[in-house]
Amino acid sequence: MEEAVSGHPDVAECAVIGIADAMKGQIPAGFIVINSDVERSDEEIEREVVKLVRDKIGPVAAFKMVMVVKRLPKTRSGKILRATMQKIADGESWKMPATIDDAGVLEEITEVLTKRGIAKIGD
Repeated sequence: MEEAVSGHPDVAECAVIGIADAMKGQIPAGFIVINSDVERSDEEIEREVVKLVRDKIGPVAAFKMVMVVKRLPKTRSGKILRATMQKIADGESWKMPATIDDAGVLEEITEVLTKRGIAKIGD
């Protein structure tokens, strides 16, 4: 799915994680960082990314959730912290990774998930 998402011309980088779902077990959720020179709305790009994944993979992917973020949480070596993002989304307890490049990014991810009604602050 990440390969399909990264194929959008306005997406600089992305990550796709599974978020707990009572009916399906997990549903995919995409996080995208948009190129700095893009002047279109986040919502428009999010819709296009969902359509792109459905066109490339098909509706079986059940990819319906995309969130624009300023940056992705990474280790100092550049690895995206998908497991930590998933724990935040699922409301599980998590520890600050010792190798994180910038701890503030996880707060930004939490805020985006909270605004979408996925994560609750304090969980």
